[in-house]
Amino acid sequence: MSTDRGRIRITGFDADRVESREPLSDWTETRDTGTEGRWVRAWREFRRNRSAMLGLYIVIVMSLLALFARPITIAGVTVQPFSLAPYDPGAILYAQGLDVSAYEAPSLAHPFGTDGSARDVFSRVLYGGRFSLSIGFIVVLVTAAIGLVYGAIAGYYGGWVDETLMRILDLIFAFPGLLLALIIVAVLGKGYWELVLAFTAIGWAGYARLIRGEILKVKENEYVLAAKALGARDRRIIFRHVVPNAIAPLVVQASLSIGTVVIGVAALGFLGLGLPPSSAEWGTMLDQTRQTIVQGPGGSIPWWVTVFPGGAIFLFVMSMNLIGDGINDALDAQEGEDVARGGEV
Repeated sequence: MSTDRGRIRITGFDADRVESREPLSDWTETRDTGTEGRWVRAWREFRRNRSAMLGLYIVIVMSLLALFARPITIAGVTVQPFSLAPYDPGAILYAQGLDVSAYEAPSLAHPFGTDGSARDVFSRVLYGGRFSLSIGFIVVLVTAAIGLVYGAIAGYYGGWVDETLMRILDLIFAFPGLLLALIIVAVLGKGYWELVLAFTAIGWAGYARLIRGEILKVKENEYVLAAKALGARDRRIIFRHVVPNAIAPLVVQASLSIGTVVIGVAALGFLGLGLPPSSAEWGTMLDQTRQTIVQGPGGSIPWWVTVFPGGAIFLFVMSMNLIGDGINDALDAQEGEDVARGGEV
């Protein structure tokens, strides 16, 4: 009697290969590595975009300039000893015995000139990047993480859970974002972490709604239903199978939002509600020099005290927008490759 009766034999199936590859929704064959993830393909497409790469290089350079502008000391230990800024950004130069006056025009000694307190604008612009850039990156990282978890729970479970969480989002969206941030800063006071909290409190809602919409579509795919049928826990399904395949729009939004946060921080600084007046944050620098824009008869406008901080804001935001557009185009391109590949017979 044959012992093979009642058995199903599957040919052309290599179990070892399937176990070692990435999820089916996120792989394509290559000769070299065997599999290639969607983010590898997206990075390949991103590198082909010259404007996006230019934006990336500019952001990297600006970040490095801010990092190495002045030494960094943590708990009495100097972790970064280099100083690209020639002067202390808060130092009043004539008080240190230097032959410097207020509102000196750009020169070899002071490439960006000096401000109304005879402080070196070049040193302040370099050092000010630490405030503006770090707040932008921290806020986006925290808000994206909160919105990701919040939206994933709402989209995956649906029903009354989704309804309740979305009504909370509606309450947050009912308030103008910048106005709500202004109120929070006015209540908590000026400061670095107060600004981070203000923009975090309003920023996560957009990510939550975005990721929730993507998860509503992704959770209906066959691999999610298969994971449920195999008894996988909800947490594992959400963060291993659903979120990785729904996160692409969130990445695009996050890259664009960094510039938006930097502009928001600069706006509050320009209104006098950002960091303390002596801080070298770009928006606060504009606030301290806005009175120089209007001069009486025969007066000259010290254009450098507004052009260089404003130019730094413009350059960084423009670069982040280029990066965001490049990421969006790269993800769209690789998605198009997947659709074309899926249509092949």
